[in-house]
Amino acid sequence: MRRFKRSTAAFLAIAMMGAVLMAGGAAPAVAQTTEAADATAPAQQMTVGEVRRLYKTILGREADQAGLDYWLETAADGATYQDLSWAFLASEEWKAAVGDDLSNEDFVSRLYEQALDREADAEGLAYWVNDILGAGVQQQDIIRWFAESDEQKQLTQTTESLSLNILHINDHHSHLEQDDIGLELGGAETDVDFAGFPRVVAKFKELEAALEADGQHVAKLHAGDAITGTLYHSLFKGEVDAALMNEICFDAFALGNHEFDDGDAGLAQFIDFLRAGPYCQTPVLAANVVPGPSSPLNGGQIQPRIVYDYDGEKVGFVGIDIANKTKNSSSPDPETEFLDEVTTAQKQIDELRAEGVNKVVLITHYQYDNDLALAKAVSGVDVIIGGDSHTLLGEEFEQYGLNPAGPYPTMTTDRVGAPVCIAQAWEYSQIVGQISVSWDEFGFVTSCDGTPHLLLGDNFSREVDDEDVALEGADLEAVLAQIAAAPELSIVQPDPRAQEILDGFTEQVATETQRQIGTVSEDLCLERIPGQGRSTICDVADTAQQGGDIQQLVADAFRARSFESDISIQNAGGVRIDVPAGELTIATAYTILPFSNTLVNLEMTGTQVKAVLEDGFDFALAPDGSTGAYPYASGLRWDADATAAKGSRLTNLEYQAKGTTEWVPFDESATYTIVTNDFIAGGRDGYVTFNDIDDSAIVDTFINYAQGLIDYVEIDLGGVVAKPASDGYSTQSFVPAG
Repeated sequence: MRRFKRSTAAFLAIAMMGAVLMAGGAAPAVAQTTEAADATAPAQQMTVGEVRRLYKTILGREADQAGLDYWLETAADGATYQDLSWAFLASEEWKAAVGDDLSNEDFVSRLYEQALDREADAEGLAYWVNDILGAGVQQQDIIRWFAESDEQKQLTQTTESLSLNILHINDHHSHLEQDDIGLELGGAETDVDFAGFPRVVAKFKELEAALEADGQHVAKLHAGDAITGTLYHSLFKGEVDAALMNEICFDAFALGNHEFDDGDAGLAQFIDFLRAGPYCQTPVLAANVVPGPSSPLNGGQIQPRIVYDYDGEKVGFVGIDIANKTKNSSSPDPETEFLDEVTTAQKQIDELRAEGVNKVVLITHYQYDNDLALAKAVSGVDVIIGGDSHTLLGEEFEQYGLNPAGPYPTMTTDRVGAPVCIAQAWEYSQIVGQISVSWDEFGFVTSCDGTPHLLLGDNFSREVDDEDVALEGADLEAVLAQIAAAPELSIVQPDPRAQEILDGFTEQVATETQRQIGTVSEDLCLERIPGQGRSTICDVADTAQQGGDIQQLVADAFRARSFESDISIQNAGGVRIDVPAGELTIATAYTILPFSNTLVNLEMTGTQVKAVLEDGFDFALAPDGSTGAYPYASGLRWDADATAAKGSRLTNLEYQAKGTTEWVPFDESATYTIVTNDFIAGGRDGYVTFNDIDDSAIVDTFINYAQGLIDYVEIDLGGVVAKPASDGYSTQSFVPAG
């Protein structure tokens, strides 16, 4: 690119133009804004508007789509405003229309005609020719003053070509029944029923009907992880989820990592459920998933993208699944490939552009922070509807005691500086997201706003003297008035048809939970601290040295079902019952592990692992602590001495890597992947060292921990359950406190 030195007079002339602006005036006949800048301004990536105005100013016409895309990419690669100005002036189009070596008067006249659609007035012409160019300023240096003038901006305002409303959810994880939540409402913490898929259905129907009655376009999207997480998936393998999803009939469903928990065959069955009826055939999207040659997904069950036409305006929807997590934390077939998310997204965008589709929505199961990075890494994306990180967005939720991670929607820019709108709708059928996005004729977002709708019931209560008391009178009126004034809060009655479908499956749960998943060959004793005597079926002598059998079995299950983990840690009190010899049912598994916990992976040093185990042991012994904090582990064993000081109670630590039989000294300088339940991963039950782990080193698998036990019994143990081998217990010997 050509560059020129400026004379002192030229710099003074540029300074004079700036001084006119600083004084609140304007260069004659060209109304400027303080956003206009000369070539000495610090280089910033050019915007879409700047490139469009260069087309108008230099070439006298609107930008074409291909040219606009090309020059934005060039600017993203480092080309400056001056570089693009010179490129336009050197173009054959300029030369053919104007020629080379224009006089200053002809050059300025041309700018007036092309940038401002009018002839130059005498005063303006004299100013630019005599005072500015006559002082030594180069012709190309005044282009920006015309291109970025208010008069030019009025002439090049964009035209809205499409407005689309996107309704979306993600990560409902077979959480289909309503739950309850505590919110700060009416000046106090208030409990209310909320969530549940029948409410999701009702809200979708309400919003869709209102928008379509107003003549607006609607797209209904699901960003993955529809299944796994509750008994509804354990028992029905996606059938109930599919039935309820079809009450909405999503326009696109993007695959998440948990869709592969039962292998490619399990996913194929779920897709069959989705397409079982004649009226809803939801497209299943995953551009970066390539089924293996023998995969049952090879029959066209999934596709990379789909294009919808809205009154002649086409929008492409592309599915992206989180690759590494799916490969290593789920159970896809070995031959099924997962391609790089960023590379795949750009490839799909480029192909859509080549087909004439300039409006692109990525439906990503890729995590909120990754979505932000993805937007910056690609060009041509307009909207990202995300999932996987279960992120609550919407800063307005802070006032209710919730912890949003950012605004809803979150606005950022892509690689070339074009706007990108990002949204995610929390988790577990709790929120329906709604964004309204508008595009101009070049496929760039001109506006994006919306509301995340938190789905509430209509029964409100507060705790009074340890009892829940229903709100009434002025307290109830205050809560209802606050909700009525808050767009993000919705009192929603469950959709009757969806509730009827769910109730039909719920009735089967009571029967199905009695399904036998295994046979226990001998009593599995419950214990917290070894020798404490918590078991109702075992003698205290049975647990005096190594603790609880069932706690150890649970620890083994967690390590086995978290495929990336090296070591598992489980607090004793999280395991609730003895398991006598005999049948083991699904109901028993959920009684052993009755809470709504999930399995969490944490990257930790050996020093941190030792410290967190000492934390749990210390809290188990503390007078104001809990004996339920006593630690159990799999893949790690030790000798325990309750008479020693904290930090020295666990000795002779040894580690056994997965797939090996050898126990080796535990390396405190090494790094390990630890799996535990999300309760103690949050630093509770005295496990305070878990709080020191950086968020970037923590991954919630969202595997329900009871489901992990069920899968371990059925898949890993083949339904035959016995006490673990003695040398595999985490506590090898125990010295009581005295």
